[in-house]
Amino acid sequence: METLRDILDAAARGVFPPADGGTTVVPQACHRDAGVLSFTAHSVVFTDEDPEWVHATLRGLDCDALAATMNPRFLSALLDRTGRRSETIDVMLVGEPLPGGPPLALREIEDAGHPRIVYARRRRDDIRAWTAEGGVLVTGRGIGGRLEVSVEVDEDVRHRGLGRALVTAARQLVAEPLWAQVSPGNARSMRAFQAAGYRPVGAEAVLLAAGPRVTGGSAEDAGVTE
Repeated sequence: METLRDILDAAARGVFPPADGGTTVVPQACHRDAGVLSFTAHSVVFTDEDPEWVHATLRGLDCDALAATMNPRFLSALLDRTGRRSETIDVMLVGEPLPGGPPLALREIEDAGHPRIVYARRRRDDIRAWTAEGGVLVTGRGIGGRLEVSVEVDEDVRHRGLGRALVTAARQLVAEPLWAQVSPGNARSMRAFQAAGYRPVGAEAVLLAAGPRVTGGSAEDAGVTE
């Protein structure tokens, strides 16, 4: 049976689900994350709910079938059924590892109580974080166990290319594809990631397990301002 991680790994290689207008339902990889991935003319719903309920709910929507899984009515129904919450629909981007060492002077954060590490642990596993002058870079395993990156740039050093440099450096710190989630409205982040060689592959809506609301910065929309 194809898993969520199988689908993500294939997408990172440029191999996508068939553009047939269909919806694939796969189990969650962990309790923390459920949601929807939207590729070209095909969606993936990762949930432990009954697949028949998913397909029946989608059929009942009065909208373009290609847009059904990201329709607010479907997402609301899925949130209600699962008791989860959601924040935004993000663009999925992925970048391949780069050779060589980061051009920035990075210092790995060893303090497990650092605010960025505490924040990241609520959404990811196997967290690593580095500081550079004016910014923080964080990696960790998120949806389906994929490796994800987020950065934060201090207000007083924005518009100087640091965000782009950080997300480029991230590709030089890893040995596998690196994923990012960026809010479509965060145009500066989108430009920074694309300038750093990350390519958009789809959209995602993540449904988070019920619990304290996570705030504090811009990790999940990448927080890059050039």
